[in-house]
Amino acid sequence: MDIHGAGAIITGGGSGLGEATARALAKRGARVAIADLARSRGAEIAAEIGGDAIFVETDVTDEPQMTAVVDGAVQAFGGVHILVNCAGIGSASRTVGKNNEPFDLGLFTKTVQVNLIGTFNAIRLAASRMADNEPNAGGERGAIVNTASVAAFEGQIGQAAYSASKGGVVGMTLPIARDLARHGIRCCTIAPGLFETPMLMGLPDEARKALGATVPFPPRLGNPTEYAQLACQIVENPMLNGETIRLDGAIRMPPR
Repeated sequence: MDIHGAGAIITGGGSGLGEATARALAKRGARVAIADLARSRGAEIAAEIGGDAIFVETDVTDEPQMTAVVDGAVQAFGGVHILVNCAGIGSASRTVGKNNEPFDLGLFTKTVQVNLIGTFNAIRLAASRMADNEPNAGGERGAIVNTASVAAFEGQIGQAAYSASKGGVVGMTLPIARDLARHGIRCCTIAPGLFETPMLMGLPDEARKALGATVPFPPRLGNPTEYAQLACQIVENPMLNGETIRLDGAIRMPPR
């Protein structure tokens, strides 16, 4: 799919992987809508990108808000052709704590609600509008890129909720691709390893260096621009469909 001139929605586009992807898509000629929470830098980033870039305050788990994002993008850009799901939260808690207290069910529910259900909410609403697009010469009407994590495969101690949410994103990638095939819409997922996201950048320098050194090669944290590069390549390559791609420098996470 040609990125130039396409209408794109990036959830979680106000920071980290989403910000890098919004900038990369815009640099390649896409018209981008950044969907993120009000406290994010989404509005500032949209202003820096300039052109047709817009920011829409959004909670991806809220159906009316996400519907407003999709409708706004269609109105502003004439259609939605690209969706990149980067909105997500982290959580860390053991199934049974130090004092034998059970995992907070509310925290588990919230993690799954944002990371998994929020991703699906954005997919279903955006795909329904992508299906209205005129197909290109190859029959394509849209491309969707989701964000999982290596935790979907090697969840560490305390990551039961996070791993479950990201494992769900991996698990639904193929059936969604199959569902949407008749509409000419592709769906892939990226499973990043250790990246320079706001969560990790809050750690001391020595801690970040130590984490980066655990990556076989290159022995460093991933740069969000490398995630954005792969997201753009997925959009552009019509044979990438129904697949989860690890982007992790060959790391395999230990128990802790």
